[in-house]
Amino acid sequence: MIRYTVKLSQEEVNALMAIINKGSHTTQKFRAAYILLNCDEGDYSEKVTNEQISKVLKVGMRTIDRVKKKFVEEGFEAVLERRPSSRAYEKKIDGDVEAKLVQLCCSEPPPGFAKWSLRLLADKMVELEYVPAISHVSVGKVLKKTNLSLGK
Repeated sequence: MIRYTVKLSQEEVNALMAIINKGSHTTQKFRAAYILLNCDEGDYSEKVTNEQISKVLKVGMRTIDRVKKKFVEEGFEAVLERRPSSRAYEKKIDGDVEAKLVQLCCSEPPPGFAKWSLRLLADKMVELEYVPAISHVSVGKVLKKTNLSLGK
């Protein structure tokens, strides 16, 4: 197992103390700051064992190891900032499908129903093969975006 040694400079210690003592920050930033300060083997603090940090901060040993690894490999700023998501979401609803949904919403509801519900619209969109699958939440978002109400 690789051991990562954290040695903070005086400026880094001061920055971490500022995070802990003032301002509002994310939980992840607070946790990383506490872990780094307690793992520091530099001249500016006393070393605490990972077991002690784990007990006091109520975090797992792997979390501590991940923070230390990220600090050593990527640097001080990378540990404190959340990495942006690299996941790309494809749009299921384009303008054509949106227009069909609005047209369907303005039409007569199915027999036995006084008005369209989001779930009915979603089911009908799939039934008419406008989309392979769609949730009632997505239907609601499209209708909200187009300022179209179901008459509630």
